[in-house]
Amino acid sequence: MRPRVPSRWARKIAMRVLPLALGALPFVDAQEATTPYPAMAPIERYLLTDRSAEIALARSAAPEAISHDATVLVLGKNGYETAIAGKNGFTCLVERGWMSPFDSPDFWNPKIRGPVCYNPAAVRSILPYTLNRTKLALAGVPKAEMRQRIVAAVAKGELPTPEIGAMSYMMAKDGYLSDAGGHWHPHLMFHLPKTDGATWGANLPGSPVVFDDQHTDIPEPEIIFLVPVAKWSDGTAPQMKM
Repeated sequence: MRPRVPSRWARKIAMRVLPLALGALPFVDAQEATTPYPAMAPIERYLLTDRSAEIALARSAAPEAISHDATVLVLGKNGYETAIAGKNGFTCLVERGWMSPFDSPDFWNPKIRGPVCYNPAAVRSILPYTLNRTKLALAGVPKAEMRQRIVAAVAKGELPTPEIGAMSYMMAKDGYLSDAGGHWHPHLMFHLPKTDGATWGANLPGSPVVFDDQHTDIPEPEIIFLVPVAKWSDGTAPQMKM
């Protein structure tokens, strides 16, 4: 049995981008009527008051040998800011709930904290997704309009497809990825242009490669395969939940 992927991280692993023509239609979130987070909370609830704590949490996404020399971004009221300029090409930050799929109940969950460290290829081609969604969220753009703007940006070529070799680390013990899954498991993520899960043998019996096909409404042009690993970034082993 494969591990259950929390809905928070299904943004990273949606199987396809919806046809761009749908971007012109009003979007109705099926979760909207039942989610405990129907709208964006006050911005203060998404921010960490202790800047050093956010830096430490961001760095915990990857082993110290990687994160020590990485650039670190922290979230402010106007978007992500560079707290530490790195020198190895990696970038670490803590993502918030609006990086979830648009059909996820955690989209506006202010408790979400997703520490991630992107390698150089992902910094160039995947980090722009986070910066774009964050800009829209902090500008107060409604969820449906945010989705439409992303679809339009993809159609215009304003958001890149994943570069060859784009990957990232999510090995933070203290992350919070969803109300259902908590911090889930330490894992690596491999970012690819949209493709089929069968190309990686994802979700097959005995395969270590996972994707979540329950929450698939993401307009960015990527699929991410998750590979759970044995230890958190501090070297300790998780208690695996199946």
